[in-house]
Parts: sequence; structure tokens; C-alpha cells
Amino acid sequence: MLSNGLRVVVTGAGRGTGRTLALAFAERGAHVVVSARDPAAAGRTADLIGRSGAGTAEAHGCDLADPASVRGFAAALADRNDRIDVLVNNGAGYLPGVGLDDASDEEIVETVAGTATGTVLLTRHLLPLLRASDRPDVVNLVSACGEVGHHRSEAHPAYYAAKHAQAGFAGILSHRLRAEGIRVISLYPPDFVQDGPREPGAPLTARSVVECVLFAVGQPRDCFIREFHFEQVRSPGP
Repeated sequence: MLSNGLRVVVTGAGRGTGRTLALAFAERGAHVVVSARDPAAAGRTADLIGRSGAGTAEAHGCDLADPASVRGFAAALADRNDRIDVLVNNGAGYLPGVGLDDASDEEIVETVAGTATGTVLLTRHLLPLLRASDRPDVVNLVSACGEVGHHRSEAHPAYYAAKHAQAGFAGILSHRLRAEGIRVISLYPPDFVQDGPREPGAPLTARSVVECVLFAVGQPRDCFIREFHFEQVRSPGP
């Protein structure tokens, strides 16, 4: 069960699933560090939390594709916090296009850097604060695009490459940090919708993904849930 006073960092929390995650943790009494590439978007999420009257929030700008921005964000957190209980690596820019030529070189570099390199660097720089917690969790919103053999998304091949890199990082991190009591929890949802009916045959919703995160981090410390994989609706194609 989640308790009041958790210190939670959520990247990509300026909108969409990241915002839903931030609000959900705040509803349960957490202090949420809201991060987004656009500081104004992060501020809007923090304002929503402030008006809710449950948890508290602080907003930070952080461009995960920029190592200097990642380092600056981590340093700011170290100045203001003595620990982090939960790090949610949610931030990642989706890149559409089934052909290699459907995206520019710059878009490909930003996708891989923001998703893969950004996750590695931020986790690295926040690891001391996670080690200072008595219940540290690292949660990675990976995507089914990081699963071996997955081919059902219309995402660009560079997005697939970035998500496979993120999955590999999460896997080895889980193995190596478990002895320290740090749980590394990864989710592999297929392409999902933000809102919709939560019933059989309907697309997976962000709320259902968020509730999986809350369930995993709320488990007793002897319970290491390493991965969530989801059944997917098969397309009519091969």
C-alpha cells in the first residue's frame, strides 16, 4: 500500500500519461517532482496538483535528450531533497513512420537520445537519492515496441531501437540493484489511448497502465515485480 509522504519523480509529466501518473501519486499523498521538456507544461501539472489539496508538487524543466539539462535537473533535486522514493522514467517522444526515411536525422537522434540515453543518465544521477530511501523503486514505461518480435505498432524503427535499448537497460539494472533492495519495474504496454471504455475488446487506457504502476510500487518490499506485459489486439495483417 502506498503511504503519504512519498517523494516521486515523474518525467514527461507535462501532459498525457505522465500527467495522469503525477496526479495519481499526488492523490495518494505523495510529493511529486513534475518534470517535462516544456517548463510551462510541468508547471500546469504542478498547479493541478496544488489545487487538488492532496499531495504536493514542484515543477522542473528537463530535456532528456540534452545531457546538460539532465545533470542540471538532478543537481536541483539533490539541493532540495534528501531522498527519492520512486523514479518514473516516463518521458519519451513518440516517433511515427514505418519507413526509415519517414523521419529526419535530427528526429532520429532526439528520439534515441531522449528515450534511451536520457533514461540511463537520469537514473544514474538520481541513484544516490534513491539509495537514501528505505523503499526505492525505479519504474520504466517502456512500450511493447521494446519486446522481442513485436511488430504491430506504426512507430518509426528508431523508436523501436530506443525502446529496445531502454528495455535492455532496465533488465540489467533490475538484476544488479536487487541486492540493494532497489526494485526496477518495467511496463510494456501496446499503443494505448488516454481515455476510453475500460471493457473487454476496447483499447488499453492510460488509467489502466497507471494503476499497474501504483499496484507494483505499493507492494511489500519482499515482492519484486519485474515486468508487466499486456495482451494485445492483433491487427488483421500478417
